[in-house]
Amino acid sequence: MTKYFNSAIMLCWNEFGSFNPSAEVRMTTYFGFGIAPSMFPSNCIIRKEELAVERAKEVIGTGGVESCLNPSHKATIEVMTKRFGIEVEIPAKAPVVALKSGDRLVVMGVSGLPRLEGRHEYTGEEIEKARFAFHLFSVE
Repeated sequence: MTKYFNSAIMLCWNEFGSFNPSAEVRMTTYFGFGIAPSMFPSNCIIRKEELAVERAKEVIGTGGVESCLNPSHKATIEVMTKRFGIEVEIPAKAPVVALKSGDRLVVMGVSGLPRLEGRHEYTGEEIEKARFAFHLFSVE
């Protein structure tokens, strides 16, 4: 199994097919609850992979992950922490993410949690009924 690193340096081949050991490409791994076309380069190949919870925790929990969570989703972030033990930094405001070749984005999709209207947290029953899925998007 390929070992993923949150921040990695890859040695590159130059455009003529020669190995260039001094060329470095820095990769960044991001984590958030959503994905948008504007996050990706205009022309790129995107690979999507479903992650088991333990694998997602491995990728997110090894440090160096850039959080792109929206702080207004505090209740969902708390559910994620309670249910999966995943803790990530909550930015002061939702960041703008511009992925580039080599970057990765882990997304936790949530379905079944109702909108919080007039309250600030979910009930235990709502959390139990909710479904969570983790996906890894890699930009090539």
